[in-house]
Amino acid sequence: MIKKSRSTIFKLAPFISLITVFLIWLILSEGGVIADYMLPSPIAVVKAFIADFDTLMKQASVTLTEALYGLCTGIALAFFISILMDRFEFLYKAFYPILVITQTIPTIAIAPLLVLWLGFSMAPKIALVVITTFFPITISLLDGFKSADKDAINLIRSMGGGKLQIFHYIKLPSALPHFFSGLKVSASYAIVGAVISEWLGGFEGLGVYMTRVKKAYAFDKMFAVIIFVSVLSLVLMAIINLVKNLSMPYMKIEEQNKN
Repeated sequence: MIKKSRSTIFKLAPFISLITVFLIWLILSEGGVIADYMLPSPIAVVKAFIADFDTLMKQASVTLTEALYGLCTGIALAFFISILMDRFEFLYKAFYPILVITQTIPTIAIAPLLVLWLGFSMAPKIALVVITTFFPITISLLDGFKSADKDAINLIRSMGGGKLQIFHYIKLPSALPHFFSGLKVSASYAIVGAVISEWLGGFEGLGVYMTRVKKAYAFDKMFAVIIFVSVLSLVLMAIINLVKNLSMPYMKIEEQNKN
């Protein structure tokens, strides 16, 4: 009984924390503790979201298209690079430091260069999303490949299996949990990367919408689109989690047994 009630409390914890933050926000804004231009009321934000719902959905379709194209390209690139680096130790030692260095360059600094090189179309937005998303997936896949059971690999070899069989039956299943962990991180980066790229050059998208409402000092609309971007990221992560559970149902069973 105690264990069941504790599990219920743990499940309700995120909702309790969100409600608490909302109430504090409501009290500070409605009570006049913080000026409206610094922190709009959540009620005003909701009204702004409802009033501009059609515009937000239209702009979100552009941003999501850029994010999904970039994320899919990043996944393909991550698989290609990680497989090569796992197969050839020389490539691993040669390119791993370069991968790390690419992540030390601020995203906001790369975006203007991509706009300069690729123009104001969708191409620089997709390119920036690829740059921000492929690294977590690549590193996660490499960790997964390296963590493969050595005894199982030796068993496959002793039975006459080649590198392809080892990859298919041992390394890839071992890397899948790591892959989905990296994919969740990259999913949140994808939408944020698309929005940042739209700030610095573009005609449509949530990033362009944000710059317009900021210049108009419509901070209630600004907060509405910020929350909307967060919700989109959470929805994308939830979809990835669903795909993970469908791809690896045994992992869910193991987690339930642990709990």
